[in-house]
This record gives sequence, C-alpha cells and structure tokens, in this order.
Amino acid sequence: MKLSSLSAAAAALMLLLLLLLAASSEAAITCSDVTKDLRPCLSYLVSGSGKPPAACCAGASALASAVSTSADKKAACACIKSAAQKINIKSQLAQALPGNCGINLSFSISPNTDCSK
Repeated sequence: MKLSSLSAAAAALMLLLLLLLAASSEAAITCSDVTKDLRPCLSYLVSGSGKPPAACCAGASALASAVSTSADKKAACACIKSAAQKINIKSQLAQALPGNCGINLSFSISPNTDCSK
C-alpha cells in the first residue's frame, strides 16, 4: 500500500472513528485523541518489525496515561479495535506494542478484543 493510500485510509478511519464514538458521551477521550496518539505507530504496525519507533511508544504512553476511567478505556479500545479491523496490521506487532514500549494497557490491540469488558 502506498503512503498516500495509507494517509487517505487513516483520514477515512479518523472520520469513521469519530462517528462511532459520538454515541458514547460518558468517555472523556475521543477517537481523534486515540488516533493522534497512535498515528506514529501506523506504518510500524502495517509493515514494521522489531522494536517500535520512539514516536510510536511516546504516543502509546500518552494514550495509556489518558485512559483513566472505565468509559475512557472502553472508548479507546473501541477506537483501536475499529481501526485494527480496517487496516491490515500485523497482529503480533499490535499485541506486543504495549510491552515493547514498556507500558501497560488493560486491553489488547486486536480486531478481536471484547471492548465491553
């Protein structure tokens, strides 16, 4: 996939994620927040290998710090899950991302994650 295609897909995803989150008024975090924090991880999760780039880990760490309530965690999880279903990411890299960045998320980054819990 070309970089311009990735950019267009990311823009479309952001719009979709915003629409999906609009129904959840309890959460303080928005899909645009999640997307902004994880945008540096996109190319790594699609075609990377090894350790994630520092900018990706910084964004993932910012996201982990921003999701403090149960509603925030569910909203962030739903945003990530939706994005993971739309973009062909390497699931092993996505699942290992928090550990490789030295952070702890209470949910996994996967298109199969149950965000209701």
